[in-house]
Amino acid sequence: MIDPRRFQALWRRLDVTVRDLPLALLLITVSFLPVFRGHETQVGELPARPFDALAIAALALLCLPLAVRRRWPGICLALVALGFVIAQLRGYHIVAGNALAIALVSAGAHLERHRRATMVVLSAAYVPLAVALDRLGGAERPDGYAAFYVGLAVAWGIGAWLRSVRVAEAERRLRVAEATRAAERTRIARELHDVVTHHVTAMVVQAEAARYLTAVPDRLDETLSNVTDTGRRAIADLRHLLDLLNPDHGTASADGLRTPSAGDLRTLVERTRQAGQPVEFTEEGEPAESAGSAESVAYRVVQEALTNALKYAHGNRTVTRVRYGEKEITVEVGTDGPENRAGSPGGSGRGLAGLRERVDALGGEFSAGRRAGGGFVVRARIPAGSPS
Repeated sequence: MIDPRRFQALWRRLDVTVRDLPLALLLITVSFLPVFRGHETQVGELPARPFDALAIAALALLCLPLAVRRRWPGICLALVALGFVIAQLRGYHIVAGNALAIALVSAGAHLERHRRATMVVLSAAYVPLAVALDRLGGAERPDGYAAFYVGLAVAWGIGAWLRSVRVAEAERRLRVAEATRAAERTRIARELHDVVTHHVTAMVVQAEAARYLTAVPDRLDETLSNVTDTGRRAIADLRHLLDLLNPDHGTASADGLRTPSAGDLRTLVERTRQAGQPVEFTEEGEPAESAGSAESVAYRVVQEALTNALKYAHGNRTVTRVRYGEKEITVEVGTDGPENRAGSPGGSGRGLAGLRERVDALGGEFSAGRRAGGGFVVRARIPAGSPS
């Protein structure tokens, strides 16, 4: 048994001309069946004539161009209109006359250039056709000609409406694609800032500290090893992000980067301690199974706060508290003492702004500022259970 979905997929892979040809062949076949007598398109009401060689030519002009009605709609409409004129002037009453309406719908839907000129030319050509039919003895009244013209205009209008729907859908998909790309770039930029800035800051701080450890070889060796390890992690993460931005990467997405979770916080804190920052870390509760994106955002809040502590409060006591509730995760990272920006690597301010956007996106609350007694504190309340 043939799978309909597989057949549909195979059908769509065929050339558009091949897919449009069956309708043309169907109209030719139907035109020879007596059962369809009386269903033809007729204007002028001339006496019917039997088929001859010219009738076959008119039938071919009416039907065969329908195979290219989407590829070359203008040519299709011109040939079908010529066949229609021959059929009407000669009195060949054939069902294939309905092809004119089909060609008009297709031209209205797929013709891209000279649309207005095409409508003007067709409208102007209809007048001499009506006059010629009347002089040949046609029994059609003026209102009949007008009604037929309105029918042709409706067919064109249907095609034009289909075209407008298709264009609107294409524009909507383009906007969605652009918005998706912009969102992905923003996410990757945030990952780049969060990951690389943290690593590089740790390297700079440890390298600065190494200047004063020349008299203590063991500690100097340990510090330089930490710098090397941190640099390798930074290179690996940066390489992965660059792969995601590569057009040849395929479906590039920031999701390709491993998403950190609150369970990685202890590793983050330990690395910060290795960089020389005294960090006190406290966790309360357990992450909920349905925490979703909240865990990743909580990790990024702690990471950015510890990075800033390394930059501006290096060596000062830093207290990190994370509490997991049933419906939210709360984070607080505070440093003691005044900020020391003189020897810090500096920053762009994007980190805290990006954290605020992430927390706000989940419906949470975020604050960052100096404390009254000195130092700096970052607080975040992140609703849990949000989709990843």
